[in-house]
Amino acid sequence: MARATRGVKGRRRHKKWLKLAKGAFGRRSKIIKSAKATAEKGLQHPYVARRLNKRNYRRLWIVRINAAVRQHGSTYSRFMAGLKKHNIEIDRKILADLAVADPKAIAALVSQASA
Repeated sequence: MARATRGVKGRRRHKKWLKLAKGAFGRRSKIIKSAKATAEKGLQHPYVARRLNKRNYRRLWIVRINAAVRQHGSTYSRFMAGLKKHNIEIDRKILADLAVADPKAIAALVSQASA
């Protein structure tokens, strides 16, 4: 009796992995087993990059806030502690945007936080 090759389902599954590994070189894009390993490895990178992106943006926001706050004679940590103490809840993304776009608003927030 001949071996069953699973027909349409198997072919569809194989084609999916081959399509994902399309940019790979040589055997890695042609052979199902190699293509699957290549594609799985490649799919890990965007996942990790999304996490790193969040981290990098937070670092950028903190740098911008710190630069703006230091112009008014305070530091980032004292500024954030003062905001928390006075129950001013503005996230770092908005604070960084204010630091770039509206220096007067940052000056007001620094005076409130240090009071």
